[in-house]
Amino acid sequence: MSDLDSDSIFVAAPPPPAVSVECLAQRGKDLVRSVRAAPEETAIAFTFNGITHAVMMATPADLEDFGVGFALTEGLIEKPADISSLEIIPTELGVEVRIWLPEDRGETYSARRRSMAGPTGCGLCGIESLSEAMRFAPAVPRAGVFERGDIVKAMASIQAGQALNAQTHAVHAAAFWTPAGGLIALREDVGRHNALDKLAGALCRGGVCASGGLVLLTSRVSIELIQKAARMGAPVIAAVSAPTAAAIRLAEDCGVTLIAVVRGADFEIFTHPERIVDRVIANVA
Repeated sequence: MSDLDSDSIFVAAPPPPAVSVECLAQRGKDLVRSVRAAPEETAIAFTFNGITHAVMMATPADLEDFGVGFALTEGLIEKPADISSLEIIPTELGVEVRIWLPEDRGETYSARRRSMAGPTGCGLCGIESLSEAMRFAPAVPRAGVFERGDIVKAMASIQAGQALNAQTHAVHAAAFWTPAGGLIALREDVGRHNALDKLAGALCRGGVCASGGLVLLTSRVSIELIQKAARMGAPVIAAVSAPTAAAIRLAEDCGVTLIAVVRGADFEIFTHPERIVDRVIANVA
């Protein structure tokens, strides 16, 4: 394939692909201050001839490649020269990858859009779609204190419940654990967001309030997972993998205690560490 003419690409300054974040790291018996690099996660809106096609949460790097590759794999172009122009437009909500197709390609795209099921977004700039992707999450209740050992016990409990993953080694799990009841529910899916949605449904149908325990994830923590957990009213998320920078910011804003990189007895607390204590002191009447 020939390269897209560089004169037709306007490159602005999207966010950096990674940032440094502070955390409290549990290392053995000690809780120490630490710093790690967190990948940035940004809403990326693809618009073709002024019509929003899709919005994805992605690392804001190599966006020209992303735009051309997306158009190619979606069948909208056959080669980069089929694109009239491509602009990278950073906004406060995210980044728009604005692609213009020539008249013949534009007519084909419009016909395809009319045949696609589901609603379409704003036809001018993708701002509405970006706003939806970066929407705020509700504040979670401030109540809820858990022991450091609870994090270790909870995460150790989920392996036995991952029946589908034991068979396939290809699915994620989302689980709910309480100090009094242990592992209450666990759901699996090839998509981490789907697994958490399934867990939320299971708790809701069972009349279980998420404010009394820990949401456990076997995946990295993205901003969508914080949004979903906050809507569940979950005060604490603990995950095997690391969080994105956007997830950390949203967890801080909505009051969620975000714990990640749980490895045996070690883990890192990124937001609201006041919920995690050495020992919970029971109230005595």
